[in-house]
Amino acid sequence: MHPNAQTLSKFYSAFAALDADTMASCYAADAVFDDPAFSLKGQREVAGMWRMLCAATQAKGREVWQLEFSGIEAAASSGRAHWEAHYRFSATGRLVHNIIDAQFTFTPDGLIATQRDHFDFWRWSRQALGTPGLLLGWTPWLRAKVRAQAAANLRKFLAGKR
Repeated sequence: MHPNAQTLSKFYSAFAALDADTMASCYAADAVFDDPAFSLKGQREVAGMWRMLCAATQAKGREVWQLEFSGIEAAASSGRAHWEAHYRFSATGRLVHNIIDAQFTFTPDGLIATQRDHFDFWRWSRQALGTPGLLLGWTPWLRAKVRAQAAANLRKFLAGKR
C-alpha cells in the first residue's frame, strides 16, 4: 500500500472514531478543502471544520454516528476514496446518510494538500433539512445559504464562541 493510501486510511479511521486531532495531523499547513458546504484554506480552517463536526456529533448524535470508507487508492501525487456517513444533522436533529466521493492531492512528504468531496447536495438537503431541502435543495439560493451558515458556524467555532 502506498504511504499516501496509508494517510487516507489513517484519516478515515480517525474520522470513524471522531478523532479530529488525528484527522488534522493528516493535512499540510496550506491545505485546501472544498465540498458543497465548505470552501476552506489552511490547516486551521480545515482542521477546525473537522473539530467542529466531530464535536457536534459527539454532543448530539454519537449514538447514530457511523462512517464507512472504501476504494482508497493513492499514488505519489493524488488519491481517491469513497465514504459514507450516517449521522444526526445537529441543526435540525434529522438523520442523514451522506454518500461522498473524495479526491486528494498530496505534498511530497505525504500530507493532504487538497481534498475535494463530491456528494449529491439535493439528496443531502432533503435528509438534513426536510421539506425546505426537498423543495429548494436543487437551487443555487439554498446552496449559498447553507454555505454561508456553515462558514458562520465555523468562524464562531474557531473564535471559541460555541
